[in-house]
Amino acid sequence: MKAVVMAGGEGTRLRPMTSSMPKPLLPVVNRPIMEHVLRLLKRHGLNETVVTVQFLASLVKNYFGDGEELGMELTYANEEKPLGTAGSVKNAEEALKDDAFLVISGDALTDFDLTELINFHKEKGALVTVCLTRVPNPLEFGITIVDDEGKVERFLEKPTWGQVFSDTVNTGIYVMEPEVFDYVEPDVPVDWSGDVFPQLMKEGKPIYGYVAEGYWEDVGTHESYVKAQADVLEGKVDVDIDGFEMAPGVWVAEGAEVHPDAVLRGPLYVGDYAKVEAGAELREHTVVGSNVVVKSGAFLHKAVVHDNVYVGPHSNLRGCVVGKNTDIMRAARIEDGAVIGDECLVGEESIVQGNVRVYPFKTIEAGAFVNTSVIWESRGQAHLFGARGVSGILNVEITPELAVRLAGAYATTLKKGSTVTTARDHSRGARALKRAVISALQASAIDVRDLENVPLPVARQQTARGSAGGIMIRTTPGVPDSVDIMFFDGQGADLSQGSQRKLDRVFARQEYRRAFPGEIGDLRFPASVFDSYTGSLLRNVDITGIAEAGLKVVVDASNGSAGLVLPSLLGKLGVDSLTINPGLDESRPTETADMRRAGLVRLGEIVASSGAAFGVRFDPVGERLSLVDEKGRIVEDDRALLVMLDLVASERRSGRVALPVTTTRIAEQVAAYHGTQVEWTTTSPDDLTRVGGEEGTIFGGDGKGGFIVPEFSSVYDGTAAFVRLIGLVARTQLTLSQIDARIPRAHVLKRDLATPWAVKGLVMRRVVEAAGDRSVDTTDGVRVVEADGRWVMVLPDPAEAVTHLWAEGPDDASAQALLDEWSAVVDSAGR
Repeated sequence: MKAVVMAGGEGTRLRPMTSSMPKPLLPVVNRPIMEHVLRLLKRHGLNETVVTVQFLASLVKNYFGDGEELGMELTYANEEKPLGTAGSVKNAEEALKDDAFLVISGDALTDFDLTELINFHKEKGALVTVCLTRVPNPLEFGITIVDDEGKVERFLEKPTWGQVFSDTVNTGIYVMEPEVFDYVEPDVPVDWSGDVFPQLMKEGKPIYGYVAEGYWEDVGTHESYVKAQADVLEGKVDVDIDGFEMAPGVWVAEGAEVHPDAVLRGPLYVGDYAKVEAGAELREHTVVGSNVVVKSGAFLHKAVVHDNVYVGPHSNLRGCVVGKNTDIMRAARIEDGAVIGDECLVGEESIVQGNVRVYPFKTIEAGAFVNTSVIWESRGQAHLFGARGVSGILNVEITPELAVRLAGAYATTLKKGSTVTTARDHSRGARALKRAVISALQASAIDVRDLENVPLPVARQQTARGSAGGIMIRTTPGVPDSVDIMFFDGQGADLSQGSQRKLDRVFARQEYRRAFPGEIGDLRFPASVFDSYTGSLLRNVDITGIAEAGLKVVVDASNGSAGLVLPSLLGKLGVDSLTINPGLDESRPTETADMRRAGLVRLGEIVASSGAAFGVRFDPVGERLSLVDEKGRIVEDDRALLVMLDLVASERRSGRVALPVTTTRIAEQVAAYHGTQVEWTTTSPDDLTRVGGEEGTIFGGDGKGGFIVPEFSSVYDGTAAFVRLIGLVARTQLTLSQIDARIPRAHVLKRDLATPWAVKGLVMRRVVEAAGDRSVDTTDGVRVVEADGRWVMVLPDPAEAVTHLWAEGPDDASAQALLDEWSAVVDSAGR
């Protein structure tokens, strides 16, 4: 049997290490990752190997040649352009068409028993056998579910935490029969998991999964790269180490000179012909490459040093990676997580802070204190986007410098000459950051339409009118000292998960586009923004019957930007309105939960005493809406969603409504009673927005005051929801309390459990296993439905070490019992 080693990836997440070296050549304990892979293949009798290459292909070919030094026969299949995981193997079809073959990645470190994998494949008579393993964090891998016989039931590529239903992942190691090539189109990008395997499963072809025991590490990030070194030194992976074990865990290669007065505390590795002087100290998990010089007084701990590096006297390297041919001068200090590229100079007594990236061929001047990357800069965090865009403490985590880099990265994802709409709330911090954003956009050849201070829905609507995207800066809801930088697509909606990852990659690579002098973007301030918004709103939302109904409403603008739209809107609606808190208050750009509650209580008192039909309270940016009925009672957000749903569905009598899967199933009863149906979405706002924009959708909401009015917009819009509510109440001639009273009570309880990141995947697998024969819905997280209709939902938080649980039953006691039962499942897996 032949093998295929895939060695064409760029390894962009590992830059700057991969800026001048292909990822398969990155050394793990002084030997390229791909060499470890080839030696594993040889150990299992797979001596004839085809290597697929694309990025820096000549370096791979020059290093391994024809494989003679390894006792193997290597041939190469060169991709002129990236063809995907399946397309690159298809490119080597001529050499593989006669017999079954094994596919393995050239940049994953493993010691799996490939012979057992091949035997399993033959015993099952499989067309494809996928090698699987269990990992603590499955986010970056393809999740795979198999039945008791090992047959694959489902694939999911690179899920969000809400989609995680197992910790069993695809390692990218396959055994295949040549018939599989019939399903791969030549010369176009095709992926196994995304394209080929789903088609094979659709046709009922035999695809099996083999859960391998042993070590496997996808060396795709700086953290996993450093971890792989430590794991080899600790003996956790069965690979060959060149050299002699001079003391337990202390490996020294041929020709290395280690002075007797040097301190070596293993496990560690010193490469061939390296020199370690007296007084130097090398601590655990340190790897010193070939021809490295470590001078007297130097201290290295968990440092990975590539070939031909000079480590000067009294320098200090902790948890860092240093590229080949680099000079670290006297008393320089490189901190944990920093990466120095190839052929750099780090001047004496300089300090490179943790997580800083220094790209190849750069010089750090003597005495410099470097806390940002050179030349391109990185924020140095694992996940750029949170639930509200990019968020953090103003002038601590979110600085003008960061805003410039973010805007530059966003601009790089767009075409030159595109237009981006910018906006902000009424806080001074948002105003200052927006100016930085505008400068960065213009400097990246982007024209800017600046709306200044507008409600969030207005910013979204204006973005959708001819802009390629938008950026809104606001104070984080409920957190006065923090800000959110929100990015919109061309429809004014939040960026999709895919677009967020694209922006994340550009930002992480630190490669921003800059305009030539003649390409600097223009800056415009559009006029009549509010008139345009209200005019469009009144044309698209049904307001018939409002003038005749003689309604009286109380509107609380919360001293926010929602109040900027109300004057031009309320007069045209023909309602008797009382507006409270209309003025902007820069000192209060957001409100805490207690402040919001107190505001609703005051609103209720005014509504009850004035005889108004109802009251509404906007959040400070006009995105969300809270209700008070005619008796002055607060309509809680989850009930407000059902009230709005009942009103819309009873008038429309057809169509569908978009609701997140965490919503009470009472919503299904309400919708079905009026002849409409519910389409369940994930808890992600962009998914709700997607369904809200589809034809046939008549309503959407999240149960937290966010409402979608599809005839006007597919995003949350408090003002549009207010206008629609007035029309519905006017035509229905029922009060909010009457509508609320006819809807059954829901009993949904929620609980949050602390869950370490390392066991989140395990938790979700245990939940699926515990579900047994019960109905399981994996729209978002895992929702388990009991035979009597009770349900529980388990959802890992994407940004925090927390797992969320919801349970619904016919009463609170039943829901509580269900919540307790499944909390025990989550707790037991998390221990």
